[in-house]
Amino acid sequence: MELLGTVTIFLLVCISCLLVATWSRSQKGKMPPGPTAFPILGSVLQLNPWNIPESLKELSKKYGPVFTIHLGSEKVVVLYGYDVVKEALIDQADNFSGRGSLPLLKKLLQGTGILTSNGETWKQIRRFTLTTLRDFGMGKKSIEERIQEEARFLVERIRNTKERPFNPGNYLVHAVSNIICSVIFGDRFDYEDKKFLTLIDLLEENNNLQNSKSTQEKGNAHSEFTTETLSRTTIDLFLAGTGTTSTTLRYGITILQKYPEIVEKVQKEIDSVIGRDRSPSVADRSQMPYTDAVVHEIQRFIDFLPINVPHAVTKDIKFRGYFIPKDTMIFPMLHPILHDNKEFPNPEKFDPGHFLNADGTFKRSDYFMPFSAGKRICAGEGLARMEIFIFLTAILQNFTLKSAVDCKDIDISPVTTTLANIPRPYEVSFLPR
Repeated sequence: MELLGTVTIFLLVCISCLLVATWSRSQKGKMPPGPTAFPILGSVLQLNPWNIPESLKELSKKYGPVFTIHLGSEKVVVLYGYDVVKEALIDQADNFSGRGSLPLLKKLLQGTGILTSNGETWKQIRRFTLTTLRDFGMGKKSIEERIQEEARFLVERIRNTKERPFNPGNYLVHAVSNIICSVIFGDRFDYEDKKFLTLIDLLEENNNLQNSKSTQEKGNAHSEFTTETLSRTTIDLFLAGTGTTSTTLRYGITILQKYPEIVEKVQKEIDSVIGRDRSPSVADRSQMPYTDAVVHEIQRFIDFLPINVPHAVTKDIKFRGYFIPKDTMIFPMLHPILHDNKEFPNPEKFDPGHFLNADGTFKRSDYFMPFSAGKRICAGEGLARMEIFIFLTAILQNFTLKSAVDCKDIDISPVTTTLANIPRPYEVSFLPR
């Protein structure tokens, strides 16, 4: 009897715990709806690995702007549309400021750089990065001056191709990388210079610079400014600062080959505002609404990161009536925002008019989010915008683009990878003006 009583009490306790847990979950609420998840596979059967954005678009039609998918065993909440992304990333910025788990980058960077870190590490490193980019100069040249200087080197290098058709991808990568080198090392690399002593000098300068930002943290056992963290942040800057901007420029050039009438309008504006004898500057942009519209439309049209870099919620939250547990990965989709057919009529068409008022002045749009939004917005947004405008304007100031194929045969649809849209390979001749 005593044993029976003990068992009975144990069962009653278990049932009570189960009821409490069930009540607790019901109080928190349900996660957003979504397709059926299969063991191990998750939602893979409902996703096209070759075009995930299109798959998520179809799922949004069924489940609405907030839904859940499963990547293996991991739950991911997808936010689809401007209103819901704005509500999350801007109106509830703190709650959605975590970085979602990126297995490959997490393994490489170990959560210590600006891209993959979270919490206090991320806050301090982001503040440090933004301050460095804003105050950059070290008593020498400003970032804009370095971009202008690099644009002149790029133009000269292109001029040396003697009008032969070639793929400018490497040239653009080298030019953009040199801007990051200027930030990190304090100087640029000559395109052809491979002397080891020069590299050593630059690395030494970088080391001294790190020591002078790190000295004030010496003795602080809780400092986030460790050699490893700063090194990882440097890698982040190279990865994000070089790839995205150079790809945007490369994609922009292939688009402009298809529309020579657009190039002609841009060049007319360049001749009117800048002329042929001085370098373009950021200040010129306000006087060049058509060129500014073209640059914005390039970034909108190419939709470089349609899924966005994954976020995560920093605590258990209620969002639009749903419960989202702490650390849940979030996909705040950029594709439906940049291709919203109400904000951008006929969004699949490249049209600078999307950013122009009827009187020809530049038209701003809250839907222009190629750098994301909120607290995790790209730290290098200002730098990237300067680079894209100055490099592209300098190229068109000096050259006319001649495609290796007929304009009507140029395919400007992207090659879609898992996360990014990239341009198709092409060749172009740069004819001096």
